[in-house]
Amino acid sequence: MGYYGNLEKKVLVQKLRKKGYSYREIEEKTSISKSTISKYCKNIKLTKKQTERLIKNQKNGLMKASLLGSKANKEKRLLEEKKLLKKGVEQIGNLSCRDKFIAGIALYQGDGAKTGSTLDFTNSHPETIKFMVSWFCKFCDIQKKELKFSLWLHDNLNEERAIIFWCKYLGVNQKQFRKTYFAVNKTDSKKIRKNLHEFGIIKIRFYSASKLRLVLGWIKGILSQ
Repeated sequence: MGYYGNLEKKVLVQKLRKKGYSYREIEEKTSISKSTISKYCKNIKLTKKQTERLIKNQKNGLMKASLLGSKANKEKRLLEEKKLLKKGVEQIGNLSCRDKFIAGIALYQGDGAKTGSTLDFTNSHPETIKFMVSWFCKFCDIQKKELKFSLWLHDNLNEERAIIFWCKYLGVNQKQFRKTYFAVNKTDSKKIRKNLHEFGIIKIRFYSASKLRLVLGWIKGILSQ
């Protein structure tokens, strides 16, 4: 390009800089490297207003980069979670009858009542509750219609909607539900509740001290191995 070509580039760069453009903006408009732009503009002083604009743009750029980075990390994490969930399901494969028997005992050990005279299992996860209803019927020789249920709900949630959900999901009758316990939703609390259990926490109950003792025996049999 020669001397005159370089001079034209220098004049153009300096003109843009005097208008308050950042080095990045000048680079995008002229395709001239930032190092060359810096050399051409080292003696140019920006006004206070121009400097404030560049600082604001820089902050916005950093914020945008941060949000984009956060979004990319979230997408990467969700993809990894999906892969691991699929891998976990594949590793479990098909459960035998004994596998289901042992799995139910383990679940009861975690969320079941160990004292008193009733079989009680409490959880909020629909698939877990459905599994345990089936487990009680199959391994404890209980008919589904003999089971009783009760809900624990935040007072801002709809009781009827929750009961209808559980009845449909579990294939049980509304008459099997006992009195619902309502917990006060502390809207003025500084502690933010991320999960209000839309359909409540549900308890499965069967009145039988002998069956409870049998289940406790199963638990002891596993833990004593």
